Amino acid sequence: MKTVKYLRFYCSLRGKRRLTFQPIFPLEFGVGMGLTGTVELPLHAGGVPRWLISRMTRLAKGVLTIMVDEHGVDEVLKRFSDPLWFQAFSCVLGFDWNSSGTTTVTCAVVKSVLANENLGLKMAGGKGFKSLQTLKELDVLGEELNLATGSVEGLKKASRLSAKVDNAAVQDGYSIYHHVILVC
Repeated sequence: MKTVKYLRFYCSLRGKRRLTFQPIFPLEFGVGMGLTGTVELPLHAGGVPRWLISRMTRLAKGVLTIMVDEHGVDEVLKRFSDPLWFQAFSCVLGFDWNSSGTTTVTCAVVKSVLANENLGLKMAGGKGFKSLQTLKELDVLGEELNLATGSVEGLKKASRLSAKVDNAAVQDGYSIYHHVILVC
């Protein structure tokens, strides 16, 4: 039976000018940790130009392909859990170092690359309405990665619990608006 490994990302607005990015490994992953780090970034308005998205997608495809070939999917997942590595990866793809869009846009770019490539990694969720589609997307990813039904249900439970904790137990007055799960 295949062991499912995953990493959750979520972002919460912290006032009008701050965003918190927290990648979280499940304790079952075997690295002995939950929260791997937090980064606070200034919140910027506006969108990313299409030319930059296109460039980021091409770069992400190349970088992710080489990383999986050289290090395997477990190491890629581990590196994505480090917020400083993730920030550096976003900068390699073309973002300014202190832009709040690095998390949401980089995850969207990575998700599109993984959807079109067979690297052994897939991503579900996204920003806004797409974050609400995470559970449906996990069903599709379960079929694509040939995961057991119990594994898919475990991922869905982790997704629901993390969203619930952020919205109910974390009494900061802010709502989760970006929710992504990276699965291998």
